[in-house]
Order: sequence, then C-alpha cells, then structure tokens
Amino acid sequence: MDLSFVPLFAILVSLIAVVPIMLSSSKPNLREFWTILAALIKFGLVLTLLPGALEGKSVELHLVDLAPGLPLALKADPMGVFFATIASGLWIFTSFYSIGYVRGAGEMKQTRYFASFAVCLSATIGIAFSANLLTFVLFYEMLTLATYPLVIHNEKREAIEGGRKYLAFTLTAGLLLVAASALVYHYTGSLDFTPGGLFTEVDLPQHVMLIIFILFLAAVGVKAGIMPIHGWLPAAMVAPTPVSALLHAVAVVKSGVFAVIRVVGYVFGTDVMAGYGLGEILMVFAGFTIIVASLLAFAQDNLKRRLAYSTVGHLSYIVLGVAMLTPLGMTGGIMHIAAHATMKITLFFCAGAIYVNLHRTEISNLNGIAKVMPWTMAAFTIGSMGLAGIPPINGFFSKWYLAMGSLQGDMLVPIFILVLSGLLNAGYFFPILHRAYFKKGEGLEGYGEASPLMVVPIMITAILSVLFGLFPNLFFGFFDLAVDISTTLFNSSTP
Repeated sequence: MDLSFVPLFAILVSLIAVVPIMLSSSKPNLREFWTILAALIKFGLVLTLLPGALEGKSVELHLVDLAPGLPLALKADPMGVFFATIASGLWIFTSFYSIGYVRGAGEMKQTRYFASFAVCLSATIGIAFSANLLTFVLFYEMLTLATYPLVIHNEKREAIEGGRKYLAFTLTAGLLLVAASALVYHYTGSLDFTPGGLFTEVDLPQHVMLIIFILFLAAVGVKAGIMPIHGWLPAAMVAPTPVSALLHAVAVVKSGVFAVIRVVGYVFGTDVMAGYGLGEILMVFAGFTIIVASLLAFAQDNLKRRLAYSTVGHLSYIVLGVAMLTPLGMTGGIMHIAAHATMKITLFFCAGAIYVNLHRTEISNLNGIAKVMPWTMAAFTIGSMGLAGIPPINGFFSKWYLAMGSLQGDMLVPIFILVLSGLLNAGYFFPILHRAYFKKGEGLEGYGEASPLMVVPIMITAILSVLFGLFPNLFFGFFDLAVDISTTLFNSSTP
C-alpha cells in the first residue's frame, strides 16, 4: 500500500475553487473559468491514480485519529478510482452544459449554483476515496447538505417542498448509516473497507446480522433509490436540469449504489451475504424496484419525472447485479454504473436543452421537435435505446453481463426481470421518440438547436455511450477494472 496525497488533492481542488467562484460573482466569465479549471484539475488528478488501479494497487493517506481505532483516512483503491473517474470526468461536461443552461434559462443565484456544484464534487470524490465507514459517513452527509441548495435553487414553493423531502429522507438515512457503522465496529472492532468483508471471523446470530443489514440497506438505499424509500428522487426534479443530471448520473444516486457495493463487498463480504441469505433479500428489493419504477414511468407526462423513474429502475440493475453474489453479476453491476451515467446524463441534458430552447417540459408537447432540434433528439434516441438494452450502446454490454451473472448463479428470475424491464424501458421511451419524429408539431417556427455550450456536451456523452458499448476498455479500462474488482471481492471471500 503506497502513501499518496493525490486523493486528498483531488477532493480539495473543487472545495478550494469555491472561494474564487464566490469572489467572481460579478464577473460570470471568470466565475465559470474557475469552475472549468477545477473540473479539469480534479479529473487530471484522478487519472494519475488510474494506472495503479488497473494493476490492482491502492494508495492511502491517514489524516487524523478522531479516537483510538477511529481514523479519518483516504484510500484510492480500484473501486474508488473507477467511481471517481466517472464522476470527475462527467463533471467537466456538466460544467460546460451548466453555463449554457443557466444563461439560457436566465437562472438567478448563479454563483451559489456553481459554488454548491463544486462542493458536491468534493464530497463525491471523498466518498469514492473513503478508506473506512467513518470517513464515508462524513462525506456522505457533506454531499447531502451541499446538494440541498441546488434542489431548492429557484426557491419556489414546489422547490422548497422538494428540498425538505430530500433532506428528510437523506438525513434520516445518514443517522441509520451511523447506527449501522457503530454496530459493525462493536462486533468487528474495525470500520475499514476490506475486500471480502469484516464479518468473516465473526459468528453472529441470524437476527443480529439481519438487523445490521437492514440498517445498512435503509441507509444506502435512500440515495440508491430503492423502493419504497425512493420518494425524494422524483420530488427533487424541481431542480434545474443540470442538477438533475448531477443527482441521477454523476453524484448523489451513484454514491448510493457505490455504497451498496461497498457494504456488500467490503463490509459484509459475499460469503457472509450468501451464508445469511442477505443476497436474496437485496434481490427482492432490487427486482421489485426495477419493475414497479418502470411501470410508474409510463404514467409521467413530465419528461424529467419520467426520466427520474427510469433512474430509480436502472439504479436497481446495479443493486441486482451485486445481489446475485456471482462474479459476472458483480461485473455487470459495476459496469452499469458507468453505462447508466453516460446514457442518463445525455437524456437529462436533452431535457434541459428542450426546456431552455422551447420552454416545453411535458412529453405531450414534444410533437415534431426532432425537426428543429435534430442533434438533441439524435442524442436522446441513443440514450433511450441504450437504456432499453439495444446494442451497440453500452447499456447492452452491462445488461449482458448481468444476464450472464444470473446464469452463473443458476438463477432464472433475474433474467426474467431484465427482459421484462427492457421491454418496459422501450415502452416508455419510444413513444417520446415517435412524437418527436413522426408527429406534426405546432409553434416550432423559427426555432433551432440550443446553445453550442449545451449541444456539444450532449453529443459527446451520447457518442461516449456508443463508444463504450463497442469498446468497453476505451480510454480508461473500465471493463478490466470491473473484472479485477469483482475477482478481488470473490477471491477475498473464499477461505
């Protein structure tokens, strides 16, 4: 294990950028310069950790002991680097897109918006590089608090109510996470994230292990959008669309499913999960969420709310892959973090471009818009097809591995869930495309594409969705990382 300050610098860079962002409130171009610069530096720092992660190496940094045996510490292991690479990379595109969005929509309090965004990314990278549950809890709560100003950004009644609901769910989850962590420390004497888990040498009664697991499931399940504790997520769609992209593709909900992997693979361990029947419990919640969220998506006429329910369902694809407790299922779940990120950020970017350009939010009002916004709707088509599992987009690749993981574990129910949800995905996405391409629109004369600051990021993330479907190891070696992470977790769990 090597000592390195890079994880700390990667966390601090956007936190430090908050100061010049705030001081540049009267100079928008300079303010946005600091945002972009921080995003580029953060991504660059994370990339320096990637070669070591691909070799299975980790770097760590001990910060301070809050009490004997309770250190605040950072560790950039392959799983953390995988997540940090996705989050920091997509922040660059979100930053450029945000500039076009807030200016095009005439948003108020833009300085607070960019400052809050920067704090969110610091918290997200902190979550990725947390070496133990204590450090994780601190950054997890930091992310909750930093996201709140973004959820209530327009400060209208609906936004305030959505923000209160968001805090009620996520702060309660934080308390449950503290309780679960305390029990782990009581029974194991450690809070460190350890491949294979902390309970391998501990023989606990079934009911005690079940209580600890349920506490963790409720704690991380809120941000992971697991039903029935998902209600904050659709309510938070009152936020500006780049915030929705942050919530759904980059930071908050991805932190939730990242936490699920940490809990299953690094706290309990796959052997303990299987031995106590905890994988089956997790699988039931995941399968229920996938199907019900897909059905609820049909009922949403508001485009962002339909995308929100789609996110709820697709997050549980990741949870389902983890719950299978098979190497291929785990690989598919990890890969779906990256796949869903590029596809869903594309779709939310498209929704924002439509709103800023045409001031339309309802699906029933999208007739014929492909004629005036062809690039935007081409990107939307790619994202929709990918989420439905149509090759060669990256959603197909991750779902393929999820299906293979199901067969590896001699389980047919997950395959049934995957096939049914794929059909449901097509069912709630393709009517949008039919309206956009084949129905005659009204009031579209004189309109074209949105600002290039919005359209270019849209096209880049859509193209990345295709490229990563064709070449899963392109640029960052995501597939190799996912396989290595999965192999490590299962080998560590085997005596």
